Amino acid sequence: MKILVTGGAGYVGSHCVRGLCDAGHDVVVFDNLCHGHAAAVDSRASLVRGDLADANALRTLLAVGEFAGAMHFAAFLDVNESVRDPLKYYENNVINTIHLLRRLSDAGVRRFVFSSTCATYGEPERCPITEDIPQGPINPYGHTKLAMEWAMRDSAAAWGLGGCALRYFNAAGASADATIGEDHDPEIHLIPIVLQVALGQREQVKIFGTDYPTPDGTCQRDYIHVEDLASAHVRAIETQEEGVFRYFNVGTGNGTSVREIIEAARAVTGHAIPAEETPRRAGDPPALYADPTKIKTELGWSPKHTDIGRIVETAWAWHQSHPKGYDD
Repeated sequence: MKILVTGGAGYVGSHCVRGLCDAGHDVVVFDNLCHGHAAAVDSRASLVRGDLADANALRTLLAVGEFAGAMHFAAFLDVNESVRDPLKYYENNVINTIHLLRRLSDAGVRRFVFSSTCATYGEPERCPITEDIPQGPINPYGHTKLAMEWAMRDSAAAWGLGGCALRYFNAAGASADATIGEDHDPEIHLIPIVLQVALGQREQVKIFGTDYPTPDGTCQRDYIHVEDLASAHVRAIETQEEGVFRYFNVGTGNGTSVREIIEAARAVTGHAIPAEETPRRAGDPPALYADPTKIKTELGWSPKHTDIGRIVETAWAWHQSHPKGYDD
């Protein structure tokens, strides 16, 4: 299939582009490179630099492309920033995604895989999280993602969109060959922050809250390897039917604490990685980890990387070989 990937120069998007190319698909990446990196885009894919706010650029690309489907990763994802500047998030994550859906409708593209998030569940009533738990986001980032799930559901009924929302948990790790990985500026995710301490780029890592109702008092999260995320996206678009809205959690089913991440990084890097214990941050749920039964049953997908030490090893290999990130 010929597939359009918006945000395909970003962390998760670039791994999904590689997965699509490995599966034999023809891939076109559409990215404004405000957070992505041209160097992360697989050489087998085509890169078109453009912005989702430019409706004419989208219309032109889709009119000549004869695309069979699209994957959408071009969203802002910093939860704290979304609280400080919610309109930035509604403009990009909602308005620009609606622009994309309109152009897909005009071009007759009916397969669509959406990068959603476990943040749509807010503070869930129980863990592991199943898809039938009520969605109640607690920040603007989660609100924008849930709003687009609603738009996809309604579009399936109205004009036959075949949409799949993948609600994934904490993306982690890097490609097995350490050629593509996680490079954000500023960095907001725990594993790369911890590894930056090991590289001497930070003095220490902060542990926000040590009195949560978890085994060691720190927050638990479900760390899903980015290559497993990629395989889930490929499987989703290859099996998507028109006029159907689907949604799946994508995780390992394992909750790993902040302390466990730091200990894994110490073991992998051989660095002491000093840690400072600080008060809780507002809005951090004690635990967020998936029940992946639905995606395993309906899509036949299972994660290959379930050992947190191995996941950290792949991230460490990337950071060691790219201590300053991508060159572009």
